[in-house]
Amino acid sequence: MKRKLSKLQIALRGVAAVSFVLVFCGGMFSLAYLLARWFYRSHQVSWSDYTVQLVNWGLGLLFIVVTWMTVGLLTLPKQRKVWNEMMDALRRIAKGDFNVVVDQEGRYDGQIGNIAQSINEMTQELKQVERLRQEFISNVSHEIQSPLTSIRGFASTLQREDLTVEERMRYSAIIEKETTRLSKLSDNLLKLTSLEADEQHLELRTFRLDTQLETIVLACEPQWLEKELELDLALAEAEIVANEELLSQVWVNLIHNAIKFTPAHGSIKLTLEQTQEHTIVCIADTGIGMTDEDRKRVFERFYKGDKQRTRTIEGSGLGLSIVQKIVDLHQGSITVESRLNEGSIFEVRLPRRAQ
Repeated sequence: MKRKLSKLQIALRGVAAVSFVLVFCGGMFSLAYLLARWFYRSHQVSWSDYTVQLVNWGLGLLFIVVTWMTVGLLTLPKQRKVWNEMMDALRRIAKGDFNVVVDQEGRYDGQIGNIAQSINEMTQELKQVERLRQEFISNVSHEIQSPLTSIRGFASTLQREDLTVEERMRYSAIIEKETTRLSKLSDNLLKLTSLEADEQHLELRTFRLDTQLETIVLACEPQWLEKELELDLALAEAEIVANEELLSQVWVNLIHNAIKFTPAHGSIKLTLEQTQEHTIVCIADTGIGMTDEDRKRVFERFYKGDKQRTRTIEGSGLGLSIVQKIVDLHQGSITVESRLNEGSIFEVRLPRRAQ
């Protein structure tokens, strides 16, 4: 990949180009003057000074045009080769070949070189997009295949006539659970696709964020009471202008995750504070925590962390991707600090008034 030129280098190249044009034109006019002067002396021409000046200028322009056309004709095969290479690269890219590299040896300079560099950068970006697309399809296929396999297996088992009523009820419950999982996966995929396509229109209104958080915590009461978790709320009164429904999804995801990854008798702390410009929500837990690798990738779609530690915990790996997208739509930020077997702290920082 070519190194991008600095502003000083671009300016120096511009000065050099202008200087070359001036010197070239000056040389052609000087040549025309010398030839015309020799002609006037040889043939004893008695023209007026005005006519002589016009002839000199006309002859100089003629030399410039002829020289320029000659150079153009001489370099035409090379230019044609360059543009043919560019067009061939663009055709291959249009057909889905993103391994194209133009001017790999650095032969071209100036505007041609910039175009070649732009094409190479474009192919790199398209290659990354294609890789993500294939990874996304692979992940979706894997997530869908698992519940479908369970549903097919237990549906086949239900056809046996020797099953007891209890076994039929148990298998039916498993099938219902797997179909619910499929439905939730589909809903999350549609939601994430809509958010990433910027189809979600932010309908903003003013509401009490502390009241919203309290309501969500109360709605999760059966889950945290079942695990006998200790909840500590430190919520300052805070009004915010945002999309209430979307932010509700953020808090539900983060609080459910804190409950899900915190062992029994652990604790969760939820804090809310407001500065002059931002509203800050922190959700800290004493759960299983994350490795540095998990922490860096936790917001990626379908990423589920260390399979050895989370294999008994259900989830599609889309929740935090949705959370991050909603926060981004509100021009906010979300960060996570975590230590393995010590817990995690998610901090959401939102502007007090979203645009």
